[in-house]
Amino acid sequence: MFHVKLPGADTIARQADEHLMTHQVKLPQKVVQRPIRQVAKRLSMALLLLVFTALIVWVDRGGYTDNSDGSVDLLDAFYYATVTLSTTGYGDITPTSDVARLINILVITPLRVLFLIILVGTTLEVLTERTREEWRLNRWRATLRDHTVVVGFGTKGRSAVETVCATGLKKEQVVVVDPSSRVVDAATAEGYAGVIGDATRSDVLMRAELHKARQIIVATQRDDTAVLVTLTARQLNRGAKIVAAVREEENAPLLRQSGADAVITSASAAGRLLGLSVLSPAAGMVMEDLIHQGSGLDIVDRPVTKAEVGMSARDTTDLVVSVVRGHRVLGYDEPDVGTLQLTDRLITIVRVTPSIRTAPDTRHLP
Repeated sequence: MFHVKLPGADTIARQADEHLMTHQVKLPQKVVQRPIRQVAKRLSMALLLLVFTALIVWVDRGGYTDNSDGSVDLLDAFYYATVTLSTTGYGDITPTSDVARLINILVITPLRVLFLIILVGTTLEVLTERTREEWRLNRWRATLRDHTVVVGFGTKGRSAVETVCATGLKKEQVVVVDPSSRVVDAATAEGYAGVIGDATRSDVLMRAELHKARQIIVATQRDDTAVLVTLTARQLNRGAKIVAAVREEENAPLLRQSGADAVITSASAAGRLLGLSVLSPAAGMVMEDLIHQGSGLDIVDRPVTKAEVGMSARDTTDLVVSVVRGHRVLGYDEPDVGTLQLTDRLITIVRVTPSIRTAPDTRHLP
């Protein structure tokens, strides 16, 4: 027996909201209300002013004259308030007593001005805000170059961004892509630009200007999603460096075939760190310190200086772990290292203090 379950009203409304939020680009700034909500708020204020003015006229109805029947009832009071606040002024209902005229001067005239300010101000504010947002978005797209795109802003994505920014990358050079509007709102609140949408679709990645990015971090929750995102990203940008994270180690080769330059197995890495901490808590603390960039001990990738050319890796002032020569990563004690060359790069361990500043050609390794 088969049962078909249709989505309820709440589900349909939620899906409609998510559809409206799809592909939206959010820049880091103070959250602004939607234009429809602003207009509704201003119209409510204008309606309250209208009701307040009508009540004033109705309370003092004895001081007004209606040219049609001579008396002013509640409907006439609302009619008079409407034509007065909108500056129409047909003149069929007029204040005749001194008290009514004084109230018109001191109360109704300021209310008329306030009524017009609310309605006209709403239109100008909405148009100005939309124009400003459009201008900022176009300017952001035109000036964005060599930035970092982060797909997925969960625990892995957030930690990766914090690590990269700890080396000197500006938050304005980071674009977060996530299907959840709440996650993107959290990213923009921290100063990052955000794109709401499914990163497996090329049009969403194009809104993040991925084709102009220098490096791409894929930190999705599912391995199959990471593969699709990597394939799409590599198709859009052939020269960017793509680093992806997977849960299962068996999916790492598939990600490399999809175009990822480096693949990190999150589950295995966490398990190895746990095992190391069990065998040696001190060694686990050192590894944890190396992972957290910006304090304590850091792993740094730097070029060989002219003074170090011809020296061995052990003769340098820094603690050299490996030597990068071409596409090979050699251990400091391997015979193939020999003497250092000017085109080599050194993987070193340095102690970071607040007084130390990273050189422009020095990169911290995640």
